[in-house]
This record gives sequence, structure tokens and C-alpha cells, in this order.
Amino acid sequence: MAVSNNTIFDDVFRTMIEKMPELVIPLINEVFGTNYPADIPIIQQRNEHQTEDGEIITDSNLCIGNLIYHIECQSTSDSTMIIRMVQYDFSIAMDHAEKRDGKYYMEFPQSCVLYLRGKGEPDFLEMVMVMPDGRKMEYQVPVVHVQAYTKDEIFQKKLIFLLPFYIMRYEKNRDQAETDPVFLEGMLKEYADIEEYLEEELLDQDREQAYRDMIELIRRIADYIFADRKKVKERLGDIMGGKVLELESDKLIKIGEEKGIEKGIEKGIEKAQLQSIHNLMASMKWTVKQAMDALGIPEDERNKYIDGLKQK
Repeated sequence: MAVSNNTIFDDVFRTMIEKMPELVIPLINEVFGTNYPADIPIIQQRNEHQTEDGEIITDSNLCIGNLIYHIECQSTSDSTMIIRMVQYDFSIAMDHAEKRDGKYYMEFPQSCVLYLRGKGEPDFLEMVMVMPDGRKMEYQVPVVHVQAYTKDEIFQKKLIFLLPFYIMRYEKNRDQAETDPVFLEGMLKEYADIEEYLEEELLDQDREQAYRDMIELIRRIADYIFADRKKVKERLGDIMGGKVLELESDKLIKIGEEKGIEKGIEKGIEKAQLQSIHNLMASMKWTVKQAMDALGIPEDERNKYIDGLKQK
């Protein structure tokens, strides 16, 4: 997929792969029947592959365990997608070709396609490749239909990776969402549930940055889908952005408290020093200078203590 053809969906997909790759693990477990733990190391490999016809850029290229995983994000069904997947997978396999026992071995990646729209297409993309000796090899690539998953299924299977694209199931109902209060409230209730789920799964697990990033990605696609539906955008923004604003407010309060504590400590030290100067002058019959010399008070701080003594 060439960079020039990037869409907001590609950008969001790649942002998650790059900034929150751990979120793809439940999706891989779902598609390929694996059982990887959430904290398994993920190595992100380059997506640029050189061919005789130029450069091929894939959406993802991940090494997990001893296997390579390749996921492509596609907004709509494309009859040529299987041809492109074979081309992509061949390029990835070529990058890892190695010679063993006098022969070269190419291991193809575990691949799948993420379809963001529609849910009636086949579960697999298929191609039959005929070898020079007539042997036929069937190449299958599983398909994930995002809109086939309900909100509860996403929650149950921890498929957080799919949540930014969840709003696309309402794409054909944009007018209804703007004009039908009952429909809008139902949609907003779903997003209130999504926000609460993200709080539990990310924010409450000390993953504030992941929570913030996910909220931002959800809002970006929602703003795109409802670009010309002001009321819907505002209501969704209130739900998905409310906690982020609260977090910002809490941070400002904390910063203010910390500054107040620092200031209070500083004032307390000054008050104690002032009392020490006063006590030495009274008990030892010393001058202000002698008392401050004995206490080792720096020259550039002495005027404030002299002023303080005048007020006693």
C-alpha cells in the first residue's frame, strides 16, 4: 500500500501498531488461534520492501515468538486484495529467506486482512497457484470483519484494537443520528460503555498514555465519519473527551499542590532561620552579621532576614 494512498484509517491503524503494539496480541490470538500472553515481546520490523518494480509498503510486519505476522487494514472489500496479499507476503518472505542444507527456504508470514466496512464477505481470501509441474497450491488469508463484532464481544475478547473503527457501523445512519434523538442516545450509550471499558482496561491499570491515545484515535475517526454532523460530533466528543479533561484538571491541581508544598517548606525554613538569628542575638549579644555568619547564611539571602527581624 503506497504512502500516497494513506487514509485516516491507515494512519490510525499504524499509530496503534507503532505506539500500542501490545493491543494487537488479542487480535492475533483471535484470528490465528494462538494463546500469546499480553506481555509477550513484539519486534516491529520494517514495512518497506524493495522489488524490481519498486518499493512495496505493508501496513504491519511483526515478529512474535519465532513467527512473522502481517496484518493489512482495508476500509472496503477489494477483489484484487488477495493478489496484493500474495505480493506483500512474498516480499516479506524474501526478506527472511535463508539457506539451509544447500537449499533456500522461504517462510511466508501469518497474514490476515482487517475489513472495516461490511460483514458479509467470505472468511478467507483465496488464490490457487499452479506450479510449473502442474501441482496446485491453495493460498488462504483469513479476513476479520470489524463490523461483525458486537461491542460486548469486543469487550469479552479484549479486542481494544478494533474500537477506533467501531463507529463505522453508524456511517450509513449519519442523518438518523443527527435527527432522531432516540437513535442518537442509543449510540451515545454504547460509547459511554466503551469509555468506561477503556478506563477499566487501561486507565485503572496505570496505562494513562494508552488510554489517552485510544480516546484520541476513536475521536479522530468519529470526527471524520460525522464531519458534517455538528451535534453528533459534539455529543460524542463530550463522552469520549470528558475523562481526559478531568485528568488534565487533576494534573493541574497536583502541580499546584506540589508548588504549594514546596513554597510552604521554603517559608518554614525561612521562619526557623529567622528565629535562630533572633535567639543568637539575644543569648550571645551578637550583631545580626555575627549571627548570620555563625549560621552560614549566604550573602544574597541576608537582606530578607534583616527585613524579617525589623518586623519582629
